[in-house]
Amino acid sequence: MSGRVLVVDDSKVIRQLIRVNLELEGFEVVTAADGAECLEMVQHVRPDVVTLDVVMPRLDGLRTAARLRADPATRDLRIAIVSACTQMDLERGEAAGVDAYLGKPFEPVDLVRVVRQLMHMGQQDAAEAEEPGAASASGRPGG
Repeated sequence: MSGRVLVVDDSKVIRQLIRVNLELEGFEVVTAADGAECLEMVQHVRPDVVTLDVVMPRLDGLRTAARLRADPATRDLRIAIVSACTQMDLERGEAAGVDAYLGKPFEPVDLVRVVRQLMHMGQQDAAEAEEPGAASASGRPGG
């Protein structure tokens, strides 16, 4: 299973680390340096999954997730926080509609597992949406 992942992190080293590990598993990877760049790119890139760091300049990961969820064009995207998260971050992420969390530092195998799970969830949602009367079967906010 492959798909497109938008990796958003202000650290070039982390972006490259995530990119390499996902590309080795067959994913197409596009990167952004912060949440504002993510929001600019997401309409053109059309990723299946977005990974977000929490602490970034201009627009942090949790606010980015909330904006993605608020936009009808992106509200069904699968979103993972890849960050050193506090309990407060986890709670805010849940409120923003984040689908998964992966703490830093992480093992590459765990990163790939999380992205694969989110890809699978997105494919299931797409299949359910094609069935009559299943538009809100995903249980996602607004959809």
